[in-house]
Amino acid sequence: MKSKIAGSIFLLLAATIFANDTNATAIIPQPQKLELRAGVFKLAPDTKIFAGPGSIETANQLATQLRRSTGYPLKVSMKFFSGTADKGGILLTTRSADTNLGAEGYELTVAPDAIVIRAPTQAGLFYGMQTLLQLLPPDIFSTQLVANTSWQMPCVQIKDRPRFQWRGLMLDVSRHFFTRPEVEQLLDAMALLKLNTFHWHLVDDQGWRIEIKKYPKLTQIGAWRPGVGFDLDPKSTTAYGPDGRYGGFYTQNDIREVVAYAAARHITIVPEIEMPGHSSAALAAYPQFSCTGGPFTPELKGGVFHGIYCTGNEETYVFLQNVLAEVFQLFPGKYIHIGGDEVPTDEWRHCPKDQAVIQREGLKNESELEGYFIRRMEKFINARGRTLIGWSEIRQGGLAQNAVVMDWIGGAVEAASAGHDVVMTPMADCYLDHYQSKDHSTEPRANGGFLPLDQVYSFEPIPANLAPQYQRHILGAQGNLWTEYIPSLSHAEYMVFPRACALAEVTWSPRQSRDWNDFTRRLQVQYERFDQLGINYRHNTSNPSETNSAK
Repeated sequence: MKSKIAGSIFLLLAATIFANDTNATAIIPQPQKLELRAGVFKLAPDTKIFAGPGSIETANQLATQLRRSTGYPLKVSMKFFSGTADKGGILLTTRSADTNLGAEGYELTVAPDAIVIRAPTQAGLFYGMQTLLQLLPPDIFSTQLVANTSWQMPCVQIKDRPRFQWRGLMLDVSRHFFTRPEVEQLLDAMALLKLNTFHWHLVDDQGWRIEIKKYPKLTQIGAWRPGVGFDLDPKSTTAYGPDGRYGGFYTQNDIREVVAYAAARHITIVPEIEMPGHSSAALAAYPQFSCTGGPFTPELKGGVFHGIYCTGNEETYVFLQNVLAEVFQLFPGKYIHIGGDEVPTDEWRHCPKDQAVIQREGLKNESELEGYFIRRMEKFINARGRTLIGWSEIRQGGLAQNAVVMDWIGGAVEAASAGHDVVMTPMADCYLDHYQSKDHSTEPRANGGFLPLDQVYSFEPIPANLAPQYQRHILGAQGNLWTEYIPSLSHAEYMVFPRACALAEVTWSPRQSRDWNDFTRRLQVQYERFDQLGINYRHNTSNPSETNSAK
């Protein structure tokens, strides 16, 4: 998948230039303000790292990364009363930080004799640390000791903060299961790019991936299926149980570990528990919550699984509320994603219980019935101090009062203008399961479409026709990786990278600073970092079949 030959000469040349030109920087995403200054700072065996009050954990994270590749001891010490760095040292501190930088901004000063990362919060210090690492040669990301390397970086003054608060990536683990270490490797790459929201698509028709102790059959039955499906080679994945069934799930302990791993990297996890549609896996385990109430066999009609909860059965709400109660205990973040997309309402149209709800509540049709269902779930979610988020379709039949819209097929302008927060993830610009070349013969199988790197880089999250007073409701954007045809981590990484690099810059850096030519220059060094980290990625070239024809 990784085309190592194509562009390899350019990559080698770019890395060589970077190693020898201390005035070159290759930071992704591009900082808000960066001033190059004369001189370099050189890491040495006696370099010390100092942590201001409350910053020892972040300082230890930096020391761990630097020790691994340099072999230097890099002692970490507390610095309680001073906001200045000792000569030859690196200081991480919140003392005298500029509060205008917000919750994730930072300042980084690299001088010949000292380095200071200053930020109002630990998140800001962490992002300043990521920038510092990207000032060093790519070998700094090696998992093994690297000999005969000059560990130096150019002197700079950087003042930086993100443009958007939501900088996300979604991974669908329902179609194909990814192990906890695989998810954590993806989180590491997100942290390097300053992406801060991991949308974990845990539930869909093809698999239920989260242990719910009150309903054990969700994972005993719903987490497995007879084979890999999607006309894929059974050998393209290893996610098979001892009995030969395909799938898997995360125990609640697994979930807690991943949540903690993400939190240490200042990444919030947003779990998605699909409802009322895309529920075949749950209904295979508990068919009493379907419209028929009897044995449930998922049926594919017109490309859509008809797995939908019965809204006229009060026990359905009890079931879903009990599920969410356990989800709340595992995920401390603000947002709970309930899906709400592609609901096949034919089942409701023929279900006496659902029709009775329509009559009782004075609803016009099944679209308004979905709105009724979403509002009931939102009331429960809000009462527990959380915020409901759902796909574009939750607008149908009336948008719930406090709901956040994740826009993939439209509705952002209307929702934001009505005072609702919105996360932008339009299919045309953010669906990472789409092909990266018009020549499909050169690419692994994808879910149709064409999304080249330059199109992601040109994406603007603020809709052009959204009035200025409502633009604050655009929280940010995220890339989505649906995995119908992506059964392995290597394939997933190939689809995500480097397009996630472009999206990281879109969501972090000022719009006016975007420069495609400079981005592609910096990207060559990013490839070297990915190589050191063992991350698979796609080498983009200037082939016309791999760029947006409009450019």
